[in-house]
Amino acid sequence: MGGLLKSSVAKKFAMALSGLFLVLFLAQHFTINLTSVISPDSFNEISHFMGTNFLVQAILQPVLIFGVVFHFIMGFVLEIQNRNARAISYVRYNGSANSSWMSRNMIYSGAVVLAFLGLHFYDFWVPELVHKYLESHPADATRYYGELVAKFVSPVRTGLYVISFIFLMLHLLHGFSSSFQSMGVKNKYQKGLEGFQGSASRWVYGLTKGFAIVIPLGFIFIALFHYFNNA
Repeated sequence: MGGLLKSSVAKKFAMALSGLFLVLFLAQHFTINLTSVISPDSFNEISHFMGTNFLVQAILQPVLIFGVVFHFIMGFVLEIQNRNARAISYVRYNGSANSSWMSRNMIYSGAVVLAFLGLHFYDFWVPELVHKYLESHPADATRYYGELVAKFVSPVRTGLYVISFIFLMLHLLHGFSSSFQSMGVKNKYQKGLEGFQGSASRWVYGLTKGFAIVIPLGFIFIALFHYFNNA
């Protein structure tokens, strides 16, 4: 039993670390995409740099893909493990009385986000690979903005993006809290609301909650901006 517990804690810690790593990528990705609203030329320049830089392509991109796969596989493994534990430990389990809606449905919000990543890779990553490695014409450093805008012509695809970002928001809102708890930060800094510890706790949780709301809303704004610009 002790070994099983340690294994579960280690899995949660690893999942928390991978989640926080993906959050850094999310912030970087949002910053780049926001430039498409402000300056198409800047968006093309940054996207071309990211798409041709050796460090990004050969090191950061594989690490990112591994992080995505690891995070979601670990999430499904822990969900199955938790369901099995509840089935054994509780005769009656009242989920709504013991946890929030977001906590109980992390597996579903995660599944929606994973499906969205598949769509996003199909929309942008696959065409990028085809353009760079299968097409014979010279690389076009100005194509990125046009390719981005073209994806938001369809109201159906735009709607899918909007719904996916709403689920991402729900996933992040609980994910931050769960990650800090798994890493021991919550237990250390959330005891009491007085003095430095209480102030630090409020700042950390305020900032992470703000991030979980603002970044997905920002992505929704970008999608809707390009959709209505196409109209």
